[in-house]
Amino acid sequence: MKETIIQFGEGNFLRAFVDYFVDDMNKQGLYDGKVVVVQPLAGGLVHMLNDQACKYNLFLRGVEKGEAIDKHVEVKSISRGIDPYKDFDAYMALAENPDLRFVVSNTTEAGIEFIGNEKLADRPAKSFPAKLTQLLARRFELGLPGFIFLPCELIDDNAVYLKRYILQYAELWELGPDFVRWINEENHFSNTLVDRITTGYPRDNIQEFQARCSFEDKLVDTAEIFYLWVIEGNYEDELPLQAAGLNVVW
Repeated sequence: MKETIIQFGEGNFLRAFVDYFVDDMNKQGLYDGKVVVVQPLAGGLVHMLNDQACKYNLFLRGVEKGEAIDKHVEVKSISRGIDPYKDFDAYMALAENPDLRFVVSNTTEAGIEFIGNEKLADRPAKSFPAKLTQLLARRFELGLPGFIFLPCELIDDNAVYLKRYILQYAELWELGPDFVRWINEENHFSNTLVDRITTGYPRDNIQEFQARCSFEDKLVDTAEIFYLWVIEGNYEDELPLQAAGLNVVW
């Protein structure tokens, strides 16, 4: 499958949310794309993902329509993980892939920020919006289309702030009016609201869950069965979440 989604963040929430949704669409034959995960901080888990071929087990539990649910899914929607602190060139090479269309993220509430003392030549820049601006500057140079941004950080107007800070870095780094015009016209920033309680790695009773897995999984993830994703705009034709029966509101 082609890589079609860049994901900033490898934590429990995105793996129980976006990656699970992509896996579900792929398995239903409605989508044909994989997620490439970028580690947003210097200390992270992408090496653990890569060590187990980016597969992991997700357990969803709770009550749905009055019925107790205990669902087990082996998620295979991630193609690879990139640590830009160790392989910045691999990160920047993502700009060269015309198949990449969506950018999703969960870099915590503090992740969408403007620091203002980074440089375009940093390998990588510190903040998440600065890293994105580095990637976008390269994409623009190559004459490729922009992205659709679906940030999942738990702040109001998450996409508004993400775009604002990217434009501030464009000004700081003097990337020019043509680049700014390309950001405004060729990239789409959609505010989103997310809801799913994700309890993550079940440390206290991992043996119980491990017994249900087909391989030794150091990234077992657990979450409640209920979820909701509300997305500004409508890209159902490119990302058929509703067609897959997922609880998504465009």
